[in-house]
Amino acid sequence: MQRPPQRDPDATRERLTTWLAAKMPEASDVRVTNLANPSATGFSSDTLLFDLEWREHGAARTRPLVVRTEPRGVTVFPEYEIAKQYRLMQILRPTGIPLPETLWLEEDESILGAPFFVMARVAGRIPTDTPPYHTGGWVAEVEPAERAALWWSGLETLAAIHRLDPETLGLGFVDTAAAGATPIERQLAYYRRFLDWAAPGRTHDICEAGYEWLVRRRPTAEPGALCWGDARIGNMIFDRGRCVAVLDWEMATLGNPEQDLAWWLFLDRHHSEGVSAPRLPGFPSAEETVTRYTELSGRPVRHLHYYEVFAAFRFAVIMIRVAQQMIAAGVFPPDSDFATNNTVTPLLARLLEVEP
Repeated sequence: MQRPPQRDPDATRERLTTWLAAKMPEASDVRVTNLANPSATGFSSDTLLFDLEWREHGAARTRPLVVRTEPRGVTVFPEYEIAKQYRLMQILRPTGIPLPETLWLEEDESILGAPFFVMARVAGRIPTDTPPYHTGGWVAEVEPAERAALWWSGLETLAAIHRLDPETLGLGFVDTAAAGATPIERQLAYYRRFLDWAAPGRTHDICEAGYEWLVRRRPTAEPGALCWGDARIGNMIFDRGRCVAVLDWEMATLGNPEQDLAWWLFLDRHHSEGVSAPRLPGFPSAEETVTRYTELSGRPVRHLHYYEVFAAFRFAVIMIRVAQQMIAAGVFPPDSDFATNNTVTPLLARLLEVEP
């Protein structure tokens, strides 16, 4: 599923060109070419790809770039802070985590209708969500050995993120802004508010059951780390099985890094079991993944099932807003039941041992 185009390409190209020319005082003949949306863009962000062409000191230059814009209209998340993502990526890139170079942040909404930042475009391929990579796309076409390589490379990168010291890096600003004495309490409070905002005046029985289950069983005295939030191979760029960039930091927070591992495993389960497809040969099992993650991170995994339920619950809440986006875009009719009848909610029900 893809979001319909939301921008006038000619107006966007003109505004970007003027803005970029002002950012590059030594450049002349600045041009924005090949402006396009990604072929399989997600629902929570507004992304544009383009080539920047200019002349500098008599030489012609070209650079492929990306614009990430704070979404407007029917948004997925209650809040979206593009400046926080930009700041986090700038802090993390010198640590060795593979990230695109962030170039400029613009918080003036008059340029493109919302704050945005520009970053370098990294060459490589991203496992597809549309279709889910276990059912089609380039991941289904490569050899099993390359699938194993990209999985392990991605997991190594995830563990490297979790080995960072948030305090040393000054990452307190990433913590979830909600009431609660512990990170998981703050996140549960946030997603309680998220659910109420996403489905006002309506009851989503499976999500409500998931929330109650999570509140009753929440762990205590947990380790703390930077959590990527949307940790999955579909948010990584790969070059011949090697992770060369980590994307999409909008869900980043502080907390138990097991929640990232659980999200990693649950999203892969969604792309197979959730769409009634077998996992492709070459992908390591969940058990092998947990064992290797423990070795890489140096952390024991104690609450994996809890955080798998948390992953399924979060994704099910997000799908409520995705359904509203699709209705607003005219993709689904107004009476669509996609908010509850989707590929995520039944998986949450199975994890809770509740009939969907």
